[in-house]
Amino acid sequence: MGFDIRMPIGALFSVLGLLLSIYGAITRGSEIYALHSLGLNVNLWWGLVMLFFGVGMLSLTRLRGTRSADSRNSASQESTERR
Repeated sequence: MGFDIRMPIGALFSVLGLLLSIYGAITRGSEIYALHSLGLNVNLWWGLVMLFFGVGMLSLTRLRGTRSADSRNSASQESTERR
């Protein structure tokens, strides 16, 4: 079983996205958004994008883990059937 890089990347993006989303939700309605970012709450939106990306990476890690376990089980069943 190898190291899957999607797990730490997913965890990192999920944590940072959650923090950025919370910060964006707390500072909603601030004047800085009207002055610098065309009235959009950039922290909130990019935090949500990062959070969804991180959750997607973590779900792919889970999906790959169940697939590799299934493939190992089927490979062991094939080897025992040949004997």
